[in-house]
Amino acid sequence: MPQLPLPPGSTLGILGGGQLGRMLSQAASRLGFDVVILDPQPDCPAARVSRAQITAPYNDPDALQALGRLCDVVTFEFENVPASSVETLAEAGALVAPGPTALAVAQDRVDEKTYLNAVGAVTADFAAVATLDDLTKAIDKLGLPAVLKTRREGYDGKGQVWIRDAADAEAAFDAIGRRPAVLEAAAVFNRELSVIAARGHDGVVAVYPLGENIHANGVLKTTLAPAAVDPATQARAVEIASAVLDGLDYVGVMGIELFDMGGGVLLVNEVAPRVHNTGHWTQDGCVCDQFEQHIRAIVGWPLGPTDAHARIEMTNLLGDEVDQWRALAAQSNARLHLYGKHDARAGRKMAHVNRIL
Repeated sequence: MPQLPLPPGSTLGILGGGQLGRMLSQAASRLGFDVVILDPQPDCPAARVSRAQITAPYNDPDALQALGRLCDVVTFEFENVPASSVETLAEAGALVAPGPTALAVAQDRVDEKTYLNAVGAVTADFAAVATLDDLTKAIDKLGLPAVLKTRREGYDGKGQVWIRDAADAEAAFDAIGRRPAVLEAAAVFNRELSVIAARGHDGVVAVYPLGENIHANGVLKTTLAPAAVDPATQARAVEIASAVLDGLDYVGVMGIELFDMGGGVLLVNEVAPRVHNTGHWTQDGCVCDQFEQHIRAIVGWPLGPTDAHARIEMTNLLGDEVDQWRALAAQSNARLHLYGKHDARAGRKMAHVNRIL
């Protein structure tokens, strides 16, 4: 294990080469670190701003061994990296942050919700579903409407379906491929909020102001931050974040999606053990954004300030919306963040723009 804090000139590994890996690499470079990307896609967006790429599947043992040998610390940009790959790196003596436990918990929705409730981060009521009979019993227990989600994988609205009538249960189960799932009771909330929080190797926790999120077709469209919330709501978010991160002995940045039920009551929707789309506003609203904060945490540097110096509206650009780059670049209050993706498929996240309000 390397001695912390890691000095500039050290090498960081990132499992995953998409836009989050790209922005993490850019932040690391700004702090004087070299970055090596492991991703199965050649010439991925993160690799083009990094020192090197290892092109291989995430579970390739030779590639993992090479990454661990090259890097002083390894992290990941998305939660669908096999937890076994992170375990392999850790068992070989590599410093991996966040660790495999956090990744494994976040990859299974039943395990995730069970853990959250155990540390006092309350979720909507839920029930595990493995068979159609399980689903029928869960509907009787939780009532309708309810949302059926696959236990593993699925994001941006994928792998889930709403059930509004008991007669539609079988069709819903078929729609998710009859895979192991979780049924979640509907939460009648005022709005969705999210909190971005970081924890260092020394156990220090830093929490950003809450953001308010608006989705379209299951995909995040905009985040407004800092959100207009009362002190009790912000304080409760800090409590939730601290409990979740401490319970996992977490190191790095985590995104936590919340349902604002009113009166300072927050339910946790889900957590992401990584930098998060709803934290992109910090790039232009804070001195230390979520990407630099993650790098600081995993290399053992002091965490940076989380105060907002501006109010930001972050908007995702999906598919051919990225073709608006000329007009957006001309807006005096807008800062454009392009991801370097070649294929602007419908619904694909291609960029985001932060507008200073």
